[in-house]
Amino acid sequence: MRYSSQAVAKPYFIFALILLAGEILFGLLMGIQYIYGDFLFPLIPFNVLRMVHTNLLIVLLLFGFMGATYYLIPEETESELWSPKLAIITFWIFAAAGVATILGYLFVPYAKLTEITFNNILPTMGREFLEQPLPTKLGIVLVVVLYIFNVLMTVIKGRKTVITTVLLTGLLGLAVFFLFAFYLPTNLVVDKFFWWFTVHLWVEATWMLILGAILAFVLIKVTGVDREHIDKWLYLIVALTLLSGILGTGHHFYYMGAPEYWLWIGSIFSAAEPLPLFFMILFAFTMARERKIQHDNKIALTWAKGTAVMAFLGAGVWGFMHTLAPVNMFTHGTQLTAAHGHLSFYGAYIMIVFTMVSYAMPILRGRPHGNGPKSQALELKSFWMMNIGMVGLTLALTLAGIVQIFDQRVGTELIGFMESQESISGIYTIRALFGFLVFAGLFTYFASFFVKEKAQ
Repeated sequence: MRYSSQAVAKPYFIFALILLAGEILFGLLMGIQYIYGDFLFPLIPFNVLRMVHTNLLIVLLLFGFMGATYYLIPEETESELWSPKLAIITFWIFAAAGVATILGYLFVPYAKLTEITFNNILPTMGREFLEQPLPTKLGIVLVVVLYIFNVLMTVIKGRKTVITTVLLTGLLGLAVFFLFAFYLPTNLVVDKFFWWFTVHLWVEATWMLILGAILAFVLIKVTGVDREHIDKWLYLIVALTLLSGILGTGHHFYYMGAPEYWLWIGSIFSAAEPLPLFFMILFAFTMARERKIQHDNKIALTWAKGTAVMAFLGAGVWGFMHTLAPVNMFTHGTQLTAAHGHLSFYGAYIMIVFTMVSYAMPILRGRPHGNGPKSQALELKSFWMMNIGMVGLTLALTLAGIVQIFDQRVGTELIGFMESQESISGIYTIRALFGFLVFAGLFTYFASFFVKEKAQ
């Protein structure tokens, strides 16, 4: 560890992984409820499980991004973090707010939660992914502002690189577009129009910049490829991401009352969205092929390449599969949407957190060359367990979505929603089994941290 302030990344990484375990657990409970509708009811209804599942995903990714930033920024700027103490304070504020919010979801009826958290003063609750009470949203703003301020002050006093520029651009976009979470119009069409400004422009624009910056940093460290070469690839990926991602927001505006021109804008630019993800694959594998060093931490490079491949499959292939307007008319709201969501979030964002943790955590634990061969072998096993589980889960959801389409939208004898759900209960069982494989893979990953051996 070159800079002592990098140590503040450690609690962020640990907490992100703990939240990931909770997120997968609640996803499994939902999967069981798809098969056995009365499971845990009325103790934890499906809507509460889903709310906790999706909110944990968002919070764990923010913790992962923050940890990655606090680790890489000192090395990129060649200076200590501006205020390690501020980074620790924001960790505890964010952790406390996150835990309190999840407990509120689980133990307080949502209608009551809106009353006691001042939703009547500034209504912001009730929308999926943005269900957080007003105090939690304000806490997120406070934490993100302090976090970006800390990072910005570090960059100002140190070396400036393409990675820090791209990362800061992504972080500023993350902060700005979250502000639309506070805007809740009474008109449903207007509400959905601006709701996507947060949800889409996070995951398909600003977060992609954060992903690209973290991936570039790790590839520099484990391949030794010249920074100038990596910078050129990063510029290309960022340009394509912003061009396609921003205007690609239009594919969410089909059939919701927005002007008809969004059919064309959304379709054309959504068709281009897989391009930056495809170039990310070329980027990762080209850097691996042209590497100038043989880094002992081979598993970190495996995660980096895996991130590029799985992001392209989830966000690129599965996104394009149902994003064009004439297709989306039949697929929207089916399990195809869930298939795309699961694989894209996992492939692009969960895996980049794994990539950074796998590179940085051994160093933070006093192993500058990475974990030993036994630990890396166990981690590689977890890599394949989680990736096979996610692909299997995605394929099951894809099949379920296709059956839904023929049951309810394009078949000759259409049936109701519940009848269709009953007809695909067997597919949901397969989905749940692959979900358990992902969960087992995560605990195998945890186990790799406790393998007793000397690092190479």
